[in-house]
This record gives sequence, structure tokens and C-alpha cells, in this order.
Amino acid sequence: MMLDTKRRSLRMATVGAMGAAVVALAAAPAFAKGGIDLTVTPRTVTVGQTVKVAASGNDDAAAYLRTCIQQRTGSHGAWHAVTCGKLSAAYGDAKVNTSVKAAHRGALQLRAVLYGSDTPQAKHPVVERTSPVKTVTVR
Repeated sequence: MMLDTKRRSLRMATVGAMGAAVVALAAAPAFAKGGIDLTVTPRTVTVGQTVKVAASGNDDAAAYLRTCIQQRTGSHGAWHAVTCGKLSAAYGDAKVNTSVKAAHRGALQLRAVLYGSDTPQAKHPVVERTSPVKTVTVR
């Protein structure tokens, strides 16, 4: 009889611990999966030459995605939009391809920004990801 009580207590403790673990895992925050890639070629040009830029990104946190290319001259200052790709539905890659003309000597910096929204008509999409900056030397 005493052995049955101990087994029952041990079983109840195990079930309680497993239940607490399930609740803790369910309450933990979920992390969005995705990424963004930027390709820039060539990395050194002369004034007037064209630089090819391609980017693609995805993120499961948003229903609709759009990838945009931004540029700036030098290493400081505001970023300016070059172009954006087509709106992509969830779980698809949002892609953009463009060419940028090197207008001034110095550093031309480029980056890709992935915007996400819940509806295709959203007026203010949210920045989901930003690529590392790639620098083109303009001589």
C-alpha cells in the first residue's frame, strides 16, 4: 500500500513538471525566421560607370514583403531610395534588381531594406530587416 502511494506521488510530480514545462515553452517569445542578401558588382568603378545591384529577402513575420535598394554618398548622411521590387506574398522571396550610376568620386554605399506589412495596401510598412552595407569605390 505504501509503495502505491509513493508511485502515485512520483507520477503526479512528473506530470506536474511536464505541464509546467509545456506552459513555459508556450509562453516563450517566437522568433521570426528570414534573411536578406545583397549583391553589388563591381566593387570599384570610375565616375559614370554602372553598378549592378540585386537583393532578395524573406521573413515569416509579415504577410506581404517588399525589398528596396537604398544608397548614399560617403559614409555619413541620409539614405535615399533607389528602387523597390514587386510586392511578394508570404513565404516567398521579395526580390529587386537594378543598376546605379556612379555620379561622384569617393564611396558609394548601398544597402537593401526588407519591408513587411499585413495587407498589400498598407501605407506604412515596417522595416523587417536591413542588409549590411556594401561600399563601392568610385575613382
